[in-house]
Amino acid sequence: MKFSLGQIKKNSRDEPFSFDEHVDVSELETMKNDIRQIGSVHVHGTAMDQGDEIIFTFNIDGKMILPCARTLVDVPYTFDIDTIEVFSESPYQDDDSDDEIHQIDGEVLDLTPLIKENIQLEVPYRVFSDDANAKGQAPTEGDGWAFVSEEKNEQKPDPRLKKLESLLEDDEK
Repeated sequence: MKFSLGQIKKNSRDEPFSFDEHVDVSELETMKNDIRQIGSVHVHGTAMDQGDEIIFTFNIDGKMILPCARTLVDVPYTFDIDTIEVFSESPYQDDDSDDEIHQIDGEVLDLTPLIKENIQLEVPYRVFSDDANAKGQAPTEGDGWAFVSEEKNEQKPDPRLKKLESLLEDDEK
């Protein structure tokens, strides 16, 4: 989602410059996070030119698939993020300010990295499936691991203890 400075300045003289687009953020699936699936997200908002600063006020809404914290089944999670991003053309920045102001390099502003960052910050710590059959859908084995319940584990004696078992049989005779 890119905007040229000329486009923003030209269209935001009397009223804020409005935008409404769908942005593909499927790259987030390949990053090391819990997002299993995410397609395009809806981004809409306004941009205002105020002297040396351009202020974007926008909303990001969409849906992502995350793993259930209990069963690892897919859980759809909808999100709706309101954010404000400030860009500055001024080479002089107040480093003591707590506000995050992005420096403008060149003639084009790209909001896509900021959209991805805001989505990553919105990923919850854990989600739970509301499906009653989620346990049955849960994976029981994966790459280098397998789920073993206590019932299954008790049926198979440890092979290292076979010799001890033979000693107990001798005592009983």
